[in-house]
Amino acid sequence: MKIGEISKTTGIPVETIRYYEKIGLVPAPERLASGYRQYRRSHLDRLLFIKRCRNLDMAQDEIRELIRLADQPDSDCSEVDALLARHLSHVRERLQELESLEDTLEQLQHACSEGRTVSECGILGGLTSEPAHEASSGNHNHIPGTHGTR
Repeated sequence: MKIGEISKTTGIPVETIRYYEKIGLVPAPERLASGYRQYRRSHLDRLLFIKRCRNLDMAQDEIRELIRLADQPDSDCSEVDALLARHLSHVRERLQELESLEDTLEQLQHACSEGRTVSECGILGGLTSEPAHEASSGNHNHIPGTHGTR
């Protein structure tokens, strides 16, 4: 199957498939005499595996490690369990961060009262000054999918 077909089947954009090949998450397919990539069932299975992992917000390094472990089917699964436990711990940490973010946004929203001008806006005022708990908490902005393995 060609790259457009596998893209349509998996729902993964062509550019992303090429990127996964470039970084080694997906093995490079054979090329036809015409130069087109020829994908096999194994490529489809790997792409669907990666897609499921990404849907669980796993980072590329976590996916790479799971692929490495999957290539050792007779090994003990304790490493897979440990990886998942680390990921779950990270997800729980992020949930706490998101709850804190929700609280902060609610406080900012309550700082706005009707009939005031933009220059008196409590929301904008709150965004221009750094709350004490935010500066000392050590929390960093998180972009989904960019976390490392801990």
